[in-house]
Amino acid sequence: MTSLLPGSASAVAEDRYDARHRRPLVPVAVLGGGAAALATLLVCLALGVVGWFLADAGAHGTPRDGLRVGALGWLLAHGSGIRVNGVAVTVVPLGLTALAAWSVWRLGHRVGDSVSGHGPDAQRIADGERDWTVPAATLAFTAGYVAVALVTLRLAATPETAPSLSRVLLWSLLLCLTFGLAAIAVGSGRAAIWAALLPPSARAAGATCLRVLGGYLAVAAIAFVAALVVDFGTAVNVMSRLHTDAGDATVYTALSATVLPNSALFSASYLLGPGFAVGAGTLVSPTLVQVGALPMFPLLAALPDNGPTPAWTAYLIGLAPLVAALAAARSQRRNPTLRWDEGALRGCAGGVLAGLLLGLLAAVSGGAVGPGRMRVVGPEAFDVLVHAITAFGIGGLAGGMLMTWWQRRAARRASLDSLA
Repeated sequence: MTSLLPGSASAVAEDRYDARHRRPLVPVAVLGGGAAALATLLVCLALGVVGWFLADAGAHGTPRDGLRVGALGWLLAHGSGIRVNGVAVTVVPLGLTALAAWSVWRLGHRVGDSVSGHGPDAQRIADGERDWTVPAATLAFTAGYVAVALVTLRLAATPETAPSLSRVLLWSLLLCLTFGLAAIAVGSGRAAIWAALLPPSARAAGATCLRVLGGYLAVAAIAFVAALVVDFGTAVNVMSRLHTDAGDATVYTALSATVLPNSALFSASYLLGPGFAVGAGTLVSPTLVQVGALPMFPLLAALPDNGPTPAWTAYLIGLAPLVAALAAARSQRRNPTLRWDEGALRGCAGGVLAGLLLGLLAAVSGGAVGPGRMRVVGPEAFDVLVHAITAFGIGGLAGGMLMTWWQRRAARRASLDSLA
């Protein structure tokens, strides 16, 4: 009978809607963290088995060996490092790490939406009431993710491979406390509330930072692809000299794809000026290329020729401030300001933040890939950090000031037209 009362249907629908957003916080978050880890782990396990079969049609080893290789690849993407025939390999395949970060973001967003009904509402939060929904959900999410990582390490590790427990824990915590925390905050609606409490200039600087970093990494990736295409014959020659059949070539190509983000960051370091090393005592930069014998790896075909560089490559250093200026101008176009100081602050602060992030990415893009001098591969993080902060900061400042001038000019013209 109560269902016939006026408004009862809408009340039931509203109760169901609220129930979807007030699910038990701790169990949902723990399951979400575990699912985020398992999503990419299962992909790696499947690729390991497929790779084992493609390599020799299953003539050697068992599917369990393929599963172990896939699990070790997943751990390697979490910074574990491994040993291959006694040689340390510490480079992180950032392609797999990016996949893990995406999984954390997607599952974290769903967790945030499921628990968004917990805690005080927006008005009470704005009044200063403490809200522990996001921190509690993030801790539970992290616990679920770390549990899967520990079990994987326990089952896949051997004395010969020796992946690092501390590094796996550190990378898992970083993924969950950055992408996971942000996703839960966005999904629960808390991020919008917190952002509203920030000064407009801080929000604008954050948007500029993302545009500068994203734009520059896109330019660096395009430069890497262009260099690889120009010398694509060398990459094909490397594959032919490895005497790989179709299955081996497929596996090798897939493995190469996992380090494409690393290659883009190497390219970013090259365009900034400091360059990067491909072995101890080597340097690849716009002004000098000094490398020795290289391993048989197709992506290395993108490296410039050894020896003195053409005069025009030195001007590539100007791309970083130019990209930063354009990105800062485009960002300010969406959020206009007529104040010189605010335009300068948005552009410069956004550029400096982008430089800091690029320096951090450069620090994790390299590592050891083999014995001897191949224990040093990648950019020098501190040099990249200094160059990036300087180039992006100056470029962002110039872009912010130029767009402020343009917007002030447009506002002045509009004012004169209205008076006429």
